[in-house]
Amino acid sequence: MKIFSGAKTLSPAAARNYLLMNLFATPGLGSIMGGRVFAGLGQLALFLAGFAFVTVWFLRMMKTYYSLSDFSDETAAAHPSNFHFFLAGFLFAGASWLWSLLTSLRMVAQAKAPELAQPGTAPPRITK
Repeated sequence: MKIFSGAKTLSPAAARNYLLMNLFATPGLGSIMGGRVFAGLGQLALFLAGFAFVTVWFLRMMKTYYSLSDFSDETAAAHPSNFHFFLAGFLFAGASWLWSLLTSLRMVAQAKAPELAQPGTAPPRITK
């Protein structure tokens, strides 16, 4: 793959497949496969940062809840303020998804249908 050669011309079917990959699999991966490498890497990095924030939030919440020793005492339940990690992760992942949506829609709009043969033209003769 030539990274610095610019965006490649896509067929409508390939552009649609990259759109589906961007929106339903991993934001950025379809952009990279569609030839938009720098945008795809940015989308992927933004999504992975959001995933890391949500993972930190989840691990901190589980550490807090598993460290409680006495479940009968309701006043001992700690409610940590780790929601900002979840919110940051959600916003990063959402921004990545929207960016990949815009890139995918641009790829679909720029996709060119394969050129059909002109009527009246014959294929070349095959000779032995």
